[in-house]
Amino acid sequence: MKVLLTTLNAKYVHTNLAIRYLKKSVDDVNIKVEIKEFTINNSTDYIISEIYKMHPDVLCFSCYIWNIDMILHIANHIKKVLPGIMIILGGPEVSFETKELMEANDSIDLVVIGEGEKTFRELINLINSDGDYTQVPAIGYRARGEIYINPQKEKNPSMEELPFPYDAELLVEDKIIYYESSRGCPYNCQYCLSSAEQGVRYLPVDRVKSELKYFIDAEVRQVKFVDRTFNANKAFALEIMNFIMEHNKGKTNFHFEVTADILGEDLMEFLKEAPVGLFQFEIGVQSTNEATLKEIDRKVDFKKLSQRVKTISSYKNIHQHLDLIVGLPKEDYYTFRKSFEDVFELRPEKLQMGFLKLLKGSGLRAKAAEFGYVYSDTPPYEVMENESLSYGEIIRLKGIEEMVEIYWNSRIFNTSIEVIIQNFYANAFKFFEALWFYWEQKGYHHTSHGKNKLYEILLDFYKVKDFHKIDVFKEVLKFDFLKNTKTSSLPVFFNRVEEGDFKNRCHEFLQQEENVEKFLPNYLNTPAKQIIKKVHFEAFNYNVIELEEVPLALSEVRNEVKTVLFDYDLSNKALDHSRYYEVSI
Repeated sequence: MKVLLTTLNAKYVHTNLAIRYLKKSVDDVNIKVEIKEFTINNSTDYIISEIYKMHPDVLCFSCYIWNIDMILHIANHIKKVLPGIMIILGGPEVSFETKELMEANDSIDLVVIGEGEKTFRELINLINSDGDYTQVPAIGYRARGEIYINPQKEKNPSMEELPFPYDAELLVEDKIIYYESSRGCPYNCQYCLSSAEQGVRYLPVDRVKSELKYFIDAEVRQVKFVDRTFNANKAFALEIMNFIMEHNKGKTNFHFEVTADILGEDLMEFLKEAPVGLFQFEIGVQSTNEATLKEIDRKVDFKKLSQRVKTISSYKNIHQHLDLIVGLPKEDYYTFRKSFEDVFELRPEKLQMGFLKLLKGSGLRAKAAEFGYVYSDTPPYEVMENESLSYGEIIRLKGIEEMVEIYWNSRIFNTSIEVIIQNFYANAFKFFEALWFYWEQKGYHHTSHGKNKLYEILLDFYKVKDFHKIDVFKEVLKFDFLKNTKTSSLPVFFNRVEEGDFKNRCHEFLQQEENVEKFLPNYLNTPAKQIIKKVHFEAFNYNVIELEEVPLALSEVRNEVKTVLFDYDLSNKALDHSRYYEVSI
């Protein structure tokens, strides 16, 4: 019997953890099991033809909100050309309202409900031997024209029973490796599927270390932990992170979802010594509105969270990604603005504004009518409005989210954004809101734009707003551009300071060993003609570097020609794209 495990990932660099667990769970069964991954950017015709050419007897899909519609279309059409095929679905998107799904899609033969490794093994063994699989727990199946749902009879298996899901060949493909050291969550947030289960189960810590060492030795680009709250067990988290640091080779980044307000003092002290870019934190704030937090059953000490985030920021070694959710109960446009301001004040490397999705099986979906939710009846079930937020306000917040993503989360406009906010706006939200109004008025939302165009748009926004000291701002914007772009030619809208014999003097600067030793020690004993290809010198009419050090009014920035040396040879660019120094040439 030939079994194909497949899914449609959101991006090419993603990997699916579920189908790899399933494959490993039947490794000792005498059947041929293959894995084939597609993405939602592939056409359904292409996917159908590729599956057809493999001619599996059993076709299994891993289903999520981003791929379920395409999967149902593919399953329906595969069944037409391979009528004898058995199609099995699993995953969070089909583990709830299973009967209704099967009634609406007669191409589906079986659904595995909930955690699937043990169920799948039992099911495949019975299918392979022509046994009676109708008694297998936690499945939906068809018999005599009816649909039956078998409840789960036992608790989920211990984590120790799970196989290690990865084969060596995947590790060389430069994809994100998803990994879990625990399942479950200690919290009960009502927008999340974790609220449907209780407790946390952990892999043995020695096994986690062994598996992480395998990734480190393979020098994979990123290991992304999918644990709901990695630091729920503080001692476990510290031991794992300490192991990673001890065995770090500088090639792999480790991403964790953490709850910042419960980060202990011992872990905070430990993090201070972490190499730049080794760890990356995603921290769910979601809202700072007390009424909202109460409704979603989420307990966060935001004051303590803020202290922890600020302290970690001061270490300058860990990328922090903070999340907010638009559309939660009791959160109107103005209280969300307050939540945004509270979080932006922490200046995270990334601030993600997500939009609430009423997931099947979540507590909020069950209480949708209570809060006046209007939401899409097709995946991803995104909220369109509720009693606190109108559809028009959500559209506006989507525009603001786009501006935050382009102009803050990209990390290539930071100084310029800070200058505009500090000089002309009461708060950051007002700036991003104004920028969106301008962006939409100009019709920029109708198409995508290259990086140079984005700088030009921000400069035009500044001009249209008639903000003073535009000559200073142009230099600040040029400074941002060069911090993040190694180039020999600047866009035409930037002014260049013309200095006689500038290029030769830069070359002479690099020929002096004491200069290289002080500013560019990585290039010691390297000829100047080679160094010049890796760095950039630029003259500025204003002392823009001092804006990085102390917040200044634009009128306070000194009008004096300064030369800045940009060095782009960073071993890790998790936080910065270059180093830069004021130099005398």
